[in-house]
Amino acid sequence: MLKITVACVGKVKESWMRAGIAEYEKRLGRYCKLTTQQVADEKTPDGASPAEETAIKEKEGQRLLSVIPDRAFVIALAIDGRRFDSPAFAAEIEKISTAGCSQLVFVIGGSLGLSDPVLRRADMKISFSDMTFPHQLMRIILLEQIYRGFRILNGEPYHK
Repeated sequence: MLKITVACVGKVKESWMRAGIAEYEKRLGRYCKLTTQQVADEKTPDGASPAEETAIKEKEGQRLLSVIPDRAFVIALAIDGRRFDSPAFAAEIEKISTAGCSQLVFVIGGSLGLSDPVLRRADMKISFSDMTFPHQLMRIILLEQIYRGFRILNGEPYHK
């Protein structure tokens, strides 16, 4: 069974988001071994300089890199990444898993995004939109798309 880890920055504070994440984690249990690795976020002061923002991303990035297994296939969520429709995303997950990869890690950065070292570690970058989403909400969107992908791969119905 494919092991999927969601490595992400920061805690989810809103109860409705935690409930949504828990629901998709439960649903995914029949398709993969899902884990979440949350790392601490850094406080970003109002009016932070570009240098301060880079330093914050670097600290968060070091924490993310520390939870990514060496042999894992890493997919970073980045605005400049590849775009997929849901069937193509499902096919990509299948391609990765049938290529001998047993550990897939999706990485979601904090409010400032991902550091350059994390992006360099990634085997692939994907984007869900040109829009910016709160990183906590992105966890729900990602889990839903992974779930949808497994439903597609198994020929099971899912709403369109």
